[in-house]
Amino acid sequence: MWVVAAEIEVVPKVAKVADYRGSFKATEGQRIDALEVYCKGCRRPYDEVTGQDCSAKIDNRHLIGGDQSTRAKRKIPVPPKNARVVPGGRIERRGINAYVGGVSRPPR
Repeated sequence: MWVVAAEIEVVPKVAKVADYRGSFKATEGQRIDALEVYCKGCRRPYDEVTGQDCSAKIDNRHLIGGDQSTRAKRKIPVPPKNARVVPGGRIERRGINAYVGGVSRPPR
């Protein structure tokens, strides 16, 4: 499936609606400038992959940063020299205590 990144001139009222809702209705006959045409699945440009099957259907490793077994691990930040780890309290994740745990009334 092909998608088009577009640029559309709108009045301030429509811009406000688009910002709030994430969509808007264009007027009939309005000209829309296409900034880029690309495949929705593999995100590759139209002129690069036209006439080929989408590579996301075959293997979507390129979308997740390559082969996970050979990719470098994320670097863990080193804490400052004067920092110390303070253990937090126990967080109840199940049951009625988890449900009412965030409520702003004191426990009985």
